[in-house]
Amino acid sequence: MKIAILKETAPGERRVAATPETVKKYAALGAEVAVEAGAGLGAAITDEAFAQAGATVGERAAVLA
Repeated sequence: MKIAILKETAPGERRVAATPETVKKYAALGAEVAVEAGAGLGAAITDEAFAQAGATVGERAAVLA
């Protein structure tokens, strides 16, 4: 199963659908997690933090593929 975490597009929205901790939990359950680059910046979560947790980080089209 692939889980895609996308960057919010609503004006002023700072939340993100997952954290690095939840990425670790999804991965431990056997899911492939892909995060859109910059998805966590409004919540002060870097792309590197998602990658270190086991997610693939990339552009929206790649995340949705």
